[in-house]
Amino acid sequence: MIERITRERFPVPVDRDAVARDWAARGYSCGLFADPPGQVRTDLVHGSNEVITVVEGCLEVTVGGEYLVANPGDEVFVPKSAVHTVRNLAPTTTRWLYGHG
Repeated sequence: MIERITRERFPVPVDRDAVARDWAARGYSCGLFADPPGQVRTDLVHGSNEVITVVEGCLEVTVGGEYLVANPGDEVFVPKSAVHTVRNLAPTTTRWLYGHG
């Protein structure tokens, strides 16, 4: 079974530049989303693997029916072509990094 979440992969507070360097070394890009409370991005599908790391706040990431809750510093792996949904669970803005590789 694929390990979808790595707890505390990055130290908190999360340093975006450090994550970008780590991901670049692993072949991933690095972008930032800032989602308001309740924001849901549904039925996402990408042609490449994706990694997600929460900078601040809390995300629920559903990958192929598996529900994961990611906190700052956690890294979620989403395989290529997997249908997934990302939901901000925090009462404030959640900032999160995503990378495709």
